[in-house]
Amino acid sequence: MIGFIKKGLGKTLNVIRDVLPQKVEKIDKETLEEILIEADVPYELVEEIIYYLPPQEKVEEKDIKRVLKSYFIYDINEKEKAQNPFVDLVIGVNGAGKTTTIAKLANNYKKDGKKVILGASDTFRAAAIEQLTKWANKLDIPIVSTKQGHDPSAVAYDTISSAKAKDIDNVIIDTAGRLHNQTNLSNELKKIVRICNKAKEGAPNRKILILDGTQGSSAINQAKAFNEIVGVDAIIITKLDGTAKGGSLFAIAKELQLPIIHVGVGEGENDLIPFDPDEYIDTILESIFVREDGKK
Repeated sequence: MIGFIKKGLGKTLNVIRDVLPQKVEKIDKETLEEILIEADVPYELVEEIIYYLPPQEKVEEKDIKRVLKSYFIYDINEKEKAQNPFVDLVIGVNGAGKTTTIAKLANNYKKDGKKVILGASDTFRAAAIEQLTKWANKLDIPIVSTKQGHDPSAVAYDTISSAKAKDIDNVIIDTAGRLHNQTNLSNELKKIVRICNKAKEGAPNRKILILDGTQGSSAINQAKAFNEIVGVDAIIITKLDGTAKGGSLFAIAKELQLPIIHVGVGEGENDLIPFDPDEYIDTILESIFVREDGKK
């Protein structure tokens, strides 16, 4: 897993090495500030991190790790996963990698021995229906779809109904990539949520927001807007391998207080990995500090 995290943070780690070519046993706070800012941790958060470190000018790895871990303390409710079918509603703006992420998530469920069905409720763009259908065929997973312009809520209802009839474990429903200032599309999203609940009480069990990792900390306002519209339960960060803004995850976790459940580290169906804060932090710190084995 560490290998996948390193792959995803490759460009971020290169930025750290540019600032600090040689690993150290202790780091001075000024250099640490520069590293964090270059990795797209917002300045205000950098100042907060420094404030909570020991007063000495140079600090050790364990001191920094203690502070960084505190940003990933949030409640994760796993009880709903006992629901059958378990319904994921996937939301996010165009270009964030939503459709590809749905395919990767479906592949993960399938590898875990689950039966999966997809719902193509992004009826706003014909290309979205076609793209998700291609993924469904490639992964040999059933899909419920309709024509462009049809009611997306009806697709969501039919997908959940089909899952119930066929004893399918997991439902993943796509939605149109909507901007938060488009009132009509926001209302449509609220309607999909209501109709999901009519198809199965308590659905959707989880509303997942897809955030483009290349946007870094600027994705926070977008996330807050979606959270106000329908209430977000979890976040997936895409395209982490394509950006040097890997430090933005600290700001996203702090500002949203929502669990980051997966990160995308490539284009293949196996390139969606569970997000582990400890591994994420260790990978960053490993590029800064000399470890006990003496590796530099």
